Amino acid sequence: MSTPSEPSPLRHTLLTALLGLVFGFLGAAAWSYSGLADNRTRSFLLGNPDLLPQMAQAYEEQEAAKRLAQMGGEVLQPFPGVVLGNPNGKRVLVEFSDYNCTFCRQSLGDVSRLIAEDPDLKVVIREWPIFEGSDVASRMALAAGMQGKYAAFHDAMFRTRDVEAAARAAGLDMAKAQQDMASEVVSTEIARNLDHARALGFTGTPAWIAGNKPFGGAVGYEKLKAALTAAGTAS
Repeated sequence: MSTPSEPSPLRHTLLTALLGLVFGFLGAAAWSYSGLADNRTRSFLLGNPDLLPQMAQAYEEQEAAKRLAQMGGEVLQPFPGVVLGNPNGKRVLVEFSDYNCTFCRQSLGDVSRLIAEDPDLKVVIREWPIFEGSDVASRMALAAGMQGKYAAFHDAMFRTRDVEAAARAAGLDMAKAQQDMASEVVSTEIARNLDHARALGFTGTPAWIAGNKPFGGAVGYEKLKAALTAAGTAS
């Protein structure tokens, strides 16, 4: 998983390309004009190197938004029952999540706060088991959704970190859950979520979609709130 402070390989490539473009442009400009403005621009960029990661992030998110538009609305539609908040809500936040992801666990409170503040918010969870041992938990979560008990299992799983204990705490029919979690429909959903994540360029969990904006990382309540507000304004 890529942590919020750890650049992805794509981000590193983009940074390298941006550095080449910026300094290539500045070199050409200095050769052609040797103007004071060019020197000031170069000095400004050298004095503000943090702009380059910001430029790379903005470009990465822009490209992800283009890919999201090409995908259509399938990624916004939940697997049966696998939704938090208002299942009929008009405002939608998508989260790609893994139960063994520390940052997903940290983000749970942010998501719960958003749901408590907005009765029209639907949070679509895309189970994306990328850590070793996470597949069983994700399968049980989808099985819980098929019994209409996803939210209870989701909270219990992050709290207990024990699949069977979480399933029993959620009140699942264990025989049915065992059958459902091994079903083809559950396997298909997990494979589909992997395809969605790859298509959007996500490199780790949690990853999000708010409106037409995909982004990754444990970004915190304020950024999630701002992204939902911007999505509502845009619509």
